[in-house]
Amino acid sequence: MASRSLDDLSCPVCQEIFKNPVVLSCSHSFCKDCLQRWWRTKQSRECPCCKRRSSKSDPPRNLALKNLIEVFSQEGDPKSPEESEALCSLHAEKLKLFCLDHQEPVCVVCRDSRMHNNHRFRPIDEAAVEQKEEIQKFLKPFQERLKLFEQVKGTWDLTAKHLKVQATNTESKIKGQFKKLHKFLEEEEEARICALREEEKQKSQMMKEKIDALNTEIAALSATIRVTQQELRAEDISFLQNYKTAVKRVQQCPPLDEPEVVSGALIDEVKHLGNLRFNIWNKMRGIVSYSPLILDPNTADPELVLSEDLTSVRAGERQQLPKNLERTKFSCSVLSSEGFDSGTHSWEVAVGANKDWELGVLGEFIQKDGRLQSGLWRIMFSSGKFTAFCTSGSEKDLPVEQHVQRIRVHLDFDGGKLSFCDVDTNTHIHTFTHTFTDTLFPYIYTENQLPVKILPLKISVKAERQSQKSSRKSSPY
Repeated sequence: MASRSLDDLSCPVCQEIFKNPVVLSCSHSFCKDCLQRWWRTKQSRECPCCKRRSSKSDPPRNLALKNLIEVFSQEGDPKSPEESEALCSLHAEKLKLFCLDHQEPVCVVCRDSRMHNNHRFRPIDEAAVEQKEEIQKFLKPFQERLKLFEQVKGTWDLTAKHLKVQATNTESKIKGQFKKLHKFLEEEEEARICALREEEKQKSQMMKEKIDALNTEIAALSATIRVTQQELRAEDISFLQNYKTAVKRVQQCPPLDEPEVVSGALIDEVKHLGNLRFNIWNKMRGIVSYSPLILDPNTADPELVLSEDLTSVRAGERQQLPKNLERTKFSCSVLSSEGFDSGTHSWEVAVGANKDWELGVLGEFIQKDGRLQSGLWRIMFSSGKFTAFCTSGSEKDLPVEQHVQRIRVHLDFDGGKLSFCDVDTNTHIHTFTHTFTDTLFPYIYTENQLPVKILPLKISVKAERQSQKSSRKSSPY
């Protein structure tokens, strides 16, 4: 049915889809240019189909047919007017050639015209292949850039998703830490209130006993006074008859000493309220710790798992994490959140029974074998032996025979030394010497599921008397 419609829309002269159709009085339609060329070859203006003469030299446009052709073209017929009627705008000839100099399609008449003198031409089909290849060359960088953008978008999508998970997990851990603090404070509050109430109970009982004893004495003394006063109001003969008894009664009363004033009878508010917050803070040393290093989870390899307090690390199942810039390029490793670019710094690490670990620092770039590499200074324990390695040198074995469980790392940045020693035996293991220039970050590597942990520092609380112009304050160290 589509082919039949196409035939109905074809010009009888050129057998192509109508282009700018006009209609004669005999109702036959033709392309305007086809009709004019036909009439130029004839002596009269007659219809090419029925030979009937036309009275008009400029026939009217067939708008109905033109609209029908446009509708047919919009419906996507494979032989749309644009494809079948690619004609030269100057010569109304089919565009069969491509001018390489003007970079445009032309007809055979254009080829021989002065405008295209000495130009190079290609057949349309060959030129299309060549030009498509040329465009494809220009398109390739865009395609590669699009691929890169899609990869970056994938990373950013993963980052956006991961940071929401991080926020949720971090919030949960914060609440967990505060819950522990709240529990400690609640228990401490309860203990102190219990102590207050116990003191109140004991001192209240003591005062009750003293008051009861005093009330007994008051009652006895009041009774003696009352009986004696009654006898004093009696007749003289009656008074004198009971005189000996009255005197004996008065003389037998206990000495009239003043009641003893009770010392320490009140609540010792100083004991309960004096430096209360300081004392509680001091007591909190039993549940809090201070780590000289905090491991940064944003630098950790996806195969590592960090503890909630970010002070220990172990190997675990691989996680899907974004490739952020902070993440270390060294497998199974993690860096400290803080780097050092001057001064001396020490930290202790418990490796315990872990049999596959590395400790050291990572930082500045070093020229090696004609290229820059991340500077790494570390000692390693693997396969039962110790080795030392730095980027600027080569790996060497260390003569360590005893089983090491705790290691102290000491960095003297300005002095250019990085030392390791066994904490338990205070035995030196190895020292690197190098002129450090950039920031160095403490580095831990492990492929073992047993944790490697940064040991906390011992916390002490000390109050110092300051000058009169300064307020008293305490230091946590």
